[in-house]
Amino acid sequence: MRATNPSGKSGETLAENVAARLVAEIAAGNRSPGSKLPSIRNAARDYGVSKNTIVEAYDRLAASGHVIPKARSGFTVSKTAQTNGMRPKHVSEAVDIASLLNAQLEESFEIRVGDGRPPPAWTEESEIRRHLGFLGRGPSPGADGYGSAWGFPPLRQQIARRLGNQHIQATEKEILLTFGANHALDLVVRAFLAPGDVVLVDEPGYYPLFAKLKLAQVRVIGVRRLPDGPDVEDFTAKVSAERPKLFFTQSIGHNPTGGSISLSVAHSILTAAAKHNVTIVEDDPFADLSLVAPNRLATLDQLNHVISIGTFSKTLSASLRSGHIAGRADKIAALAELKMLTTVNSSGHVERLLHRLTSEGHYDRHLKRLAQRIEAAATRVHAALGRNGYSIFAGNGGGYYLYLLLPEGIDDIELARLGAKESIFIAPGSVFCIDKKSPMAAGIRINVSRAEDERFFDFLLRKLL
Repeated sequence: MRATNPSGKSGETLAENVAARLVAEIAAGNRSPGSKLPSIRNAARDYGVSKNTIVEAYDRLAASGHVIPKARSGFTVSKTAQTNGMRPKHVSEAVDIASLLNAQLEESFEIRVGDGRPPPAWTEESEIRRHLGFLGRGPSPGADGYGSAWGFPPLRQQIARRLGNQHIQATEKEILLTFGANHALDLVVRAFLAPGDVVLVDEPGYYPLFAKLKLAQVRVIGVRRLPDGPDVEDFTAKVSAERPKLFFTQSIGHNPTGGSISLSVAHSILTAAAKHNVTIVEDDPFADLSLVAPNRLATLDQLNHVISIGTFSKTLSASLRSGHIAGRADKIAALAELKMLTTVNSSGHVERLLHRLTSEGHYDRHLKRLAQRIEAAATRVHAALGRNGYSIFAGNGGGYYLYLLLPEGIDDIELARLGAKESIFIAPGSVFCIDKKSPMAAGIRINVSRAEDERFFDFLLRKLL
């Protein structure tokens, strides 16, 4: 008889749950290659299961290649040197940077406070399922062909109108549809950067971008992030000394700190960038939520020196991989050519569904509900953390995140490892930093939509105070 796990996924055995948790720990870098797994006795005690369950879990890990059984020595985490030895150094480093993404995709954690997205119930119930059926109701012209590399024209027109609501003037020819924001960033990196080029990024900032830049073999320099946006003095000094080609930043609802740029900082950043002919790539996943004053660089600049990236993945289902790039027509044309070479086109069916949702009012109704949920959750989480005297880096900046600064002597990676033992997924601050010794590395990203479980607050009380 299978021993099922009452707190895990439906139908999952205890052994499967333990194995999945260990895989997540390995993916997050909490168990390094060559390190020994706990003895069967100790693991049974740590995970609260029988020795037979641990034996089965370890056997599963051995079968999947995650660990290697050694006679009289137990089990050790598989060394990746053989695989990595076949990769160029920059590829291995890029994969290492993205380790948190592997952990985030792992579904075994019960409390996902470090996740980048809200719970499925916050987005999946946004009328998507009700409207999926329309795709099968009769053929749409061109729906079964490749379609244009630029993307479904009516959706591009709708996005242009929505950008207009943000006071960004863009035509259909200045908008390219993509498979989400990450695909958009990848296209920008490939199109406009060459090995050896210099770029500036927010620090802390969006770690999947760091991995893409490492893969492109460019030199990445962090710009200190403050609660009201990039540090103007730091940016001005580095843009003058380093002569970067691009500056990647997130102005609103910054990931991971949660802060948003002030109007004065936005003007100063644009002035310095224009002076040194630096193009700014502004990632704007929360553009449609309008939770804070929209001091967007793209609005102030009108896409002259700014490329704007948007996505539906943070506000609708992550499985609907669709986003867009807005910028000068010549830049968008170059990106469209690259997209055609690499992916031919994007998903016509998904784009038609999104056009229907955005043009018929369904999306706006969903956004209103989502914004109310975010504001309410942020208020409660801020209050709960404040009652215990924790230091929060920035106020609610219009997205899902806030950044908890750790007390002196607390290691963020160790805290994440301890959290994993209790099925709590924690996003350590050092993952978001270019300089692992940065003061901002001593923190954790908290997703307010997933942080109201009392077990998480109890964990913080036990580990931080």
